[in-house]
Amino acid sequence: MTINDLWDEMGSLSGDEAMHVLTRIFDIYEEEVKRNPNSPEAGAFFKHMENAISQISQCNSNRR
Repeated sequence: MTINDLWDEMGSLSGDEAMHVLTRIFDIYEEEVKRNPNSPEAGAFFKHMENAISQISQCNSNRR
């Protein structure tokens, strides 16, 4: 699948299904950290997630 195909697939999911995908990806990287605490891929994933949560939280705060 291409990145565009994945975007299309994500767009066709319900909110619950999208949350399950996110949870599954989180679990995959959490397991990677348990196997390899210095995993650059897992470290990058969690850093990107932290940044995305921060950005969304800031946007939501600005809307209030």
